[in-house]
Amino acid sequence: MARGEKKPRLAVWKFASCDGCQLSLLDCEDELLAVAGALDVAYFPEATRAEISGTYDLSLVEGSVTTAHDAERIQEVRRRSKFLVTIGACATAGGIQALRNFADVKEYTSVVYARPDYIETLATSTPIAEHVAVDFELRGCPISKRQLLEVVSAYLAGRRPVTPPHSTCIECKLKGNVCVMVAHGTPCLGPATHAGCGALCPSYDRGCYGCFGPMESPNAVSLSRRLQDLGMDAAALKRVYRSFNAGASAFRKESERHGK
Repeated sequence: MARGEKKPRLAVWKFASCDGCQLSLLDCEDELLAVAGALDVAYFPEATRAEISGTYDLSLVEGSVTTAHDAERIQEVRRRSKFLVTIGACATAGGIQALRNFADVKEYTSVVYARPDYIETLATSTPIAEHVAVDFELRGCPISKRQLLEVVSAYLAGRRPVTPPHSTCIECKLKGNVCVMVAHGTPCLGPATHAGCGALCPSYDRGCYGCFGPMESPNAVSLSRRLQDLGMDAAALKRVYRSFNAGASAFRKESERHGK
């Protein structure tokens, strides 16, 4: 960057979420210093009270849209952002809160809150892409800090980010893991799940929970047949697809197929 040239402005926004993906950015530690040196962190309430008004070159958005206010706010974020990247399962698939999409929200609020009439919320939890144009989606619950750095670096280099489109099974093969489903009969969503976690759970002899959502071309129907062979009934199959990425199209459709 030439002397006197302004650094690109970065903004990090929070919608309905647990803040875990924002913390992944802070967890970059040493790498974050380099990022901070190349970008002007203009808005990031999780890390600083400072706020630079105006427009932003790159916006990272965590969280889903669950209120009418947020549905309006994301429009404003989009207008002020040159590039908008959604980070995490909440922003890309509606998050764990998308379980409300299969239920009656009014019934839940009447049970949970003493004054449900004070609660203003939508009947659904939806990903950011259902409301505005998104330039790139980064999966995960939480996201991989390595992939996050790749996204930021790609933006600074003027290229499209490169994240693996393959399944978690490929990560298991690369790590030399023995397949928990084949060797131990452990139910696993790895064959249909987007790579990114480094096959964390299978590395400890546990089945994949689908934290990174469906891969680009999942065959969930075939996977469900295999899971049935391992003893899962319709109720268990519906439940296994309804977790962090319950609202993701492939997982939602497969869960609904077993919920009828």
